[in-house]
Amino acid sequence: MGENKEPSQRQLRVAQEIRKIVVNFIDRGEVRNLEGIDTLVTVTKVTVSPDLKYCTVWFMTTNGNFLQEVLGGLQLAANFFRKQVATKTSLRYVPEINFRVDKSFEEVDKIEKLLRDPHVAQDLK
Repeated sequence: MGENKEPSQRQLRVAQEIRKIVVNFIDRGEVRNLEGIDTLVTVTKVTVSPDLKYCTVWFMTTNGNFLQEVLGGLQLAANFFRKQVATKTSLRYVPEINFRVDKSFEEVDKIEKLLRDPHVAQDLK
């Protein structure tokens, strides 16, 4: 229902603001729950529901390492991020923030590996 509708300007603006705040804290190493996890965390996209009540932050890690540990750490820090968003934005209602592993890169990787497969390359000729 309405899933394929383009996000509104407001949704995009809110997502962009949340992204900036989350990325800033991750990049500065200020997320206590991620301390000791030796991988880079990249926020790939942020989506906000049409009613602005829910926000999903999609991320990847270097080489897909420690995904579950990072996911756990970020999810535990969700309220911390929500408080930061509340103080750094003028949003009347701060959405609930959820974190998800972005699997789109895995798919791209699988496709590239398939295309490099000699049998597939043979079929493509």
